[in-house]
Amino acid sequence: MSAVPTVQVFGGPTALIEYGGLRLLTDPTFDAPGDYPRGGGRFLTKTLPGTVDPAALGPVDAVLLSHDEHPDNLDRSGRALLADVPLTLTTRGGAERLGGTARGLAPWQSVELDRPGGGAVTVTAVPAQHGPDGSEPVVGEVIGFVLTGEGLPVVYVSGDNASLAVVERIAERFGPVDTAVLFAGAARTGIFDNALLTLDSARAAEAAALLGARRVVPVHFDSWAHFTEGREPLLAAFTAAGLADRLELA
Repeated sequence: MSAVPTVQVFGGPTALIEYGGLRLLTDPTFDAPGDYPRGGGRFLTKTLPGTVDPAALGPVDAVLLSHDEHPDNLDRSGRALLADVPLTLTTRGGAERLGGTARGLAPWQSVELDRPGGGAVTVTAVPAQHGPDGSEPVVGEVIGFVLTGEGLPVVYVSGDNASLAVVERIAERFGPVDTAVLFAGAARTGIFDNALLTLDSARAAEAAALLGARRVVPVHFDSWAHFTEGREPLLAAFTAAGLADRLELA
C-alpha cells in the first residue's frame, strides 16, 4: 500500500482522499446548478454540477465536514450521503444538528480511525476562520483537519479558512506537511464589507509556504458564483511565489 495520499477533486469543496487505506470525503456537494438558500432570504448560486455521482463514489469510511450550515459545503445530496457513511467528523454544533453518525470535534481534538490490516489514522480537528476577525458569530463555527499516522505523510485539509494567522498556528504544530488541501477561491458574499471568506490565490500560495507543503491540491474555487478567483489566478499566484511545481490542479 502506497503511503502517498491520493486526492480526487469533484468540484467545489468536495474531494476524496485515500490515506492509510481509508477513503475520506471532504464537504460533500453534489446538487445540480441553481440557487440555494443560505438564510435571511439570501441565496448562493451553484454554476456547475459536480463531476461525480455520489452513487459512483464507492465506500466512504468517513466524511470530513468543515461545517454544515452553508449549502456550498453540505447540500441536499451531501446530507443524504451522510446516512450511508459510518462516521462524519465535524464541528460540535454541526454534530448536534446532524445527529446520526456525526461526531463533533473541538479544535485540536483528535480521533483515531482503524486502518485496514492494523494501525490507525489520527484525525485532528484544527482551527479555521471563515472570514475576518470576529466573524464566527455571523458565519458559524468551522474546522479544518490534519491527518497523521505511523509511516504516513501529514495531510492538512483547511476547510473554509481566510486567516493566515490560523495557518501559522497549524504549521507550528504539524509542519512541514506533505499535502495541503486548501479551500481557496476568494469567496465573497457581500458580508463584512465584502471581505474574504476563504483564502484568495495569493494567500493560498503564502499558506503553502508557511506549511512547507510539498504538494497543494486546491478545492473550493469553482462551481459557485461567490468564488471570485478560479484556476488561472491560482496558477498565476503560485507561479509568482515560485511554487508552481507544488500546485496540483485537476
